[in-house]
This record gives sequence, C-alpha cells and structure tokens, in this order.
Amino acid sequence: MPETHAAPKNFGFGEDEALLRDLARRFLDERMPVETLRRLVAEAPEPVYDEGHRAPWDESLWKEIVELGWTGLAVGEEEGGAAISMAGIAGLVEEIGRHALPSPLVPTLAASLVLREAGGHVAKALLTQIAQGAAATLAITGERGGWDPADPPLSARDDGDALVLDGTAFFVQDAFKAERLLATARLGGEVVLCAVAPTAAGLALQADHIHDLTRDQATVRFEGVRVEPDAIVSRGALPAMQRAWPALLVLVAADLCGTSEWQLQTTVQYAKDRKQFDRPIGFFQAVKHPLVDAMVQIDRARSLLYHAACEVDRGSGEAEAAARMAKSAASDAGAFISDRSVQLHGGIGFTWECDVHLFFKRSMHNQALYGDGVHQRKKLADLLIGPID
Repeated sequence: MPETHAAPKNFGFGEDEALLRDLARRFLDERMPVETLRRLVAEAPEPVYDEGHRAPWDESLWKEIVELGWTGLAVGEEEGGAAISMAGIAGLVEEIGRHALPSPLVPTLAASLVLREAGGHVAKALLTQIAQGAAATLAITGERGGWDPADPPLSARDDGDALVLDGTAFFVQDAFKAERLLATARLGGEVVLCAVAPTAAGLALQADHIHDLTRDQATVRFEGVRVEPDAIVSRGALPAMQRAWPALLVLVAADLCGTSEWQLQTTVQYAKDRKQFDRPIGFFQAVKHPLVDAMVQIDRARSLLYHAACEVDRGSGEAEAAARMAKSAASDAGAFISDRSVQLHGGIGFTWECDVHLFFKRSMHNQALYGDGVHQRKKLADLLIGPID
C-alpha cells in the first residue's frame, strides 16, 4: 500500500503565518481603516468605473507594502522573496479582503504563483522583479470567462526566435496598475506563457464597466504584439497553469472570506447599537438567526480555505478538489452575508453613505472571478464522478 502522510496541525498555519497575519491586520487597521477607504474610493458617488472613472489607489501605501516584502511572499528565496506557505499567504489575503484594500497585490501574488510553477530562467528573472516591487497580473481568460487554462484567449505565431501575439484577453485584474501582463496563447498544439509590458507596441487596454470600487479591470487587445525570447516564460505552459490553478482559487477564496467577515462583524455591531421597540434589533430572531447562519457559512468557508491552502503546500493530488470546494463555499457565504448585511442595516443599508456597499461590491466581483459557486461545484463533480455528456 502507498505510504500516506497526515496533514500538518492547523493546516500548517504556524507561528510565522500567524505573525504575518497579525502584522497585516495592524498595518491595514492603521493605514486603510474604512474611513480612509471611503475617502479614497467613495468620496464622490460614482456607481461604476469605466473609461472615464479609473479606480483610485494609494501608491505611497503600495511602496510600503513592497518594503514589507508582501510582493515577494510567493517568490523563492533565490529570487529575493520570502517563500512563505500558501496557508500564510491565505491569512494575509484574508486581511486584504477584510480591509477591501485597493492595490495590485492579489493579482501580483497570482502571477507569482504561475511563474513559480512555470520555472526556468525567464520566470526567475520576473519573480525577482516582482519581489522588488513590480506589479503583475494575469491575462489568461477569453470572452466567455470559461476559466480553463487549456483554452487561452490569444493566438501566437513564430517569428524567428520571437513570438507574435494576437487576440483579446478579458477580465484582466488591476491591469492599469501592472508593470507586467502574463498572457497565455495557443501556438499549434501548445499553450505558451509570455510576459508583456502594458506599453508594448500593438497592445491596448480598455477599462471594463465594473461596480467594484476597489480595483480596476480591463479588456486587453493584442495586435501583432512581438514577444522576444527573454519574455517567453514557457512554450509548454499548460501543466504549470493547471498546477497553479488551485492556488489561484485559494487567493480569491481568502479575499472573499475577509470581505464576508468584515460585513458580518459590522452588521453584528449595528444590530447591537440600533434599537427598535426599546431593544437592540439583534434581540429579535429575524435578525439574530441570519447572522448566526452567516457566521456558520463563513467559518465553514474558512475551514475549507485553509484545508485547500494546506493541500497546495503539500503538493497533494487533492489540491484542485479542495480549492474548488473552498471557492464554492466562500462564494456562497459571500453572497449570503452580502444580502443580509444590506438588509439588516435597514433603510441606510442600500445608501452610498453606508460603507457596506464597498464590501458588497468587492464580494460580488470575487464571487464571479475564476467561477462562482455553481461553476466550482460543476467542476468538482467532473473531478469526482467524471463529466456528464
């Protein structure tokens, strides 16, 4: 019988991971409290972002984040990073979600995880740049948002040693903040992974019409974009993309758990403070029961999140199933508490002045990103029982 190894205690979330999470919470409590977030992204009632309204962010705060070494958390020590566990990264990203931090950190971590799996000298050079503070993002999704690494959005053709990319990548996160786009393309029967600067000739970014006020998203068009050999990460990138996919799902699930926790705690406090019929509204079953249900859903999602992070750290064959379970649970919990947080804040819940909408919108964006709960359960069923014709 094959030897089996038990999962580490607490999903591998040890002292180092706890210190990172606590540092992140203290730092963001000080530098990005909800009052600061409101002034940054919601001072004027612009309900959506588009070409005329770009998502604001604090670039001086980004420099502090770089100095703290957060951009290098998924980067190996050889390349100047911290090489922290996925459980530790999940803890940090939970705090990012809890503060709805406007920054390119999450897409940069996602790009790092893909490069780490790809390996090779080009990937290592890019990882070093990321550890030093270069923001990056993934341009890997087609128009339908299928989120399938085997179905890249671009086509590539050989031009001597270089490649030429054509096509359109959709749903590119924080593209206007990134210094590097990691794009996938079809070259014959292979999937290639390339690094492209947003300023490259033939490349155009168009801002998407989105409601999340804490990030931007773009449609990126490639027309004869030339990629030199020192920017071709891999000509057979599909296995690396598939290996990285569970970690990408963990990142989004962690962000969702953080935004959900903020909504829960804020709504619980409001239920204690707001009085009706001479009692706090939290006294009434119609208020307290949904809040307990939300707490149970969020705790369930968090347990699945750290289980998935642990499976990624272990290199387990169960990592994809665990990550899809975590993303499914986190998406469902986010949808439930988002609905209840607005509802239980009563007449102010849907107003611009109530901060709940900032976290509601970030949660809704993350629920769809890389596939919502229904999508994840379909993929999970395919994994466990096989696709149904």
